[in-house]
Amino acid sequence: MKGLLFALLAGAFITLQGVANTRISADIGTWPAAALTQFIGFVAALIIWALVRDGGRQELGRVHPLYLSGGALAAIIIFTNVTAIQQVGVTMTISILLIAQLCITFLIDSMGWFGVRKQQMRWPQFMGIALMIAGVIILKF
Repeated sequence: MKGLLFALLAGAFITLQGVANTRISADIGTWPAAALTQFIGFVAALIIWALVRDGGRQELGRVHPLYLSGGALAAIIIFTNVTAIQQVGVTMTISILLIAQLCITFLIDSMGWFGVRKQQMRWPQFMGIALMIAGVIILKF
């Protein structure tokens, strides 16, 4: 249950962040907005880390270098999200974003990439993605 709550919060915050970043980018530009929000996020994460004390600095050296690209990916995510919101609006952007996330996670789960336990994908999973795509098509019109 706790995981579902965190997933709902993450979805809400991703949407709010996208809208806020779009407003910031209107004033200062998309890449400066991405840099600013990444920096503020970094400072916030450091403060939370200091308060919660979840893990230590020694563990940082054990992180696989490939996974360190997550921060760089976040900058690209902010840029593409802001640009998409400016072009097609918040609802369409988040709808397509969710479909893209599901398709990629579908591949990760079915192929066992990144050390994830391989999952067998069946007809219901394919149908779920197809229904989401149909929903976005309906939403567009």
